[in-house]
Amino acid sequence: MTPAPRGVVRLLNTAGGRVLCLAGDVDAATVDSFLRRYGREPMPVEGIDAGSVTGLSMPGLDLVLDHLDAAERAGRAVRVRRSPPVERLLERADR
Repeated sequence: MTPAPRGVVRLLNTAGGRVLCLAGDVDAATVDSFLRRYGREPMPVEGIDAGSVTGLSMPGLDLVLDHLDAAERAGRAVRVRRSPPVERLLERADR
């Protein structure tokens, strides 16, 4: 039996600016690994790509919301690509 694929969270520099990318099953361990690498403060991003997320833990949702809140406070619009699981969670969070 093969283990379920683990999620990924990365910051990517693209032609359109910095993008927070999430994919797979983003669990608490995945988010913790990202925070150890990049720190707890949300990074300025131009986009969030969560279109390939199959599962999003509460820490994963908090990470997305923290980045959206930071962008809103800075007056920056952030484009968000959402998978159905992310869409449901963001709707519940009124986003």
